[in-house]
Parts: sequence; C-alpha cells; structure tokens
Amino acid sequence: MDVQLKRGILEICVLAALREGESYGYEIVKKVGRFAQISESTLYPILRRLEAAGALTVREAAHNGRLRKYYGITDRGRRRIETFLSEWQEMVSLYRFIEGENGYE
Repeated sequence: MDVQLKRGILEICVLAALREGESYGYEIVKKVGRFAQISESTLYPILRRLEAAGALTVREAAHNGRLRKYYGITDRGRRRIETFLSEWQEMVSLYRFIEGENGYE
C-alpha cells in the first residue's frame, strides 16, 4: 500500500479509536491493532501530527506514580472522520474502475 495513503488511513483509525473517549498510547495501539498493523513508534508521530492539526487534545495525569498522556478527539477530529467517510466512496468507485467492474475493460 502507498505509504502516504496508509499514513492517512492510520490517522483516521487513531481518531476513530478516540471517539468513545480519552485513551493513552498503548490502548490506542491495541484498539487500532485489531484492524491494522501499528506500533507505538508509528503511533506517536501520528499523535503529534493530529495534535498540531487541532484534531485531538492531550493531557497528562499521574498513573501508578508516572505521568501518562491521555489523548482525546476534538470536533475538528470528528469532522476529519466524517470527511474521510464521505470521500471514501470515491475511493471505492476508483477501486471498482481499476478492477474493471464498471464495464470499461
């Protein structure tokens, strides 16, 4: 899969993992990892990009004597998911065209 396409899809997956509420890195990896291969070394740059874009918030809280970062989705992040889902239909159409399913062979 194209690296840029996969990166964009993983960003949406991370946002989707946060729809139900705040979470931290390891939990996000577990949620997304059920559907796509992702490691913590891949996740953290994605989280930084999404934070810089205003798609998520970050807060720190103590957990077992250590600081843990919790990430939450913003309205902008929710809109990114909605935009992705609406644009995905175009990707499905392109896929069908490439596969020859539209009678253009």
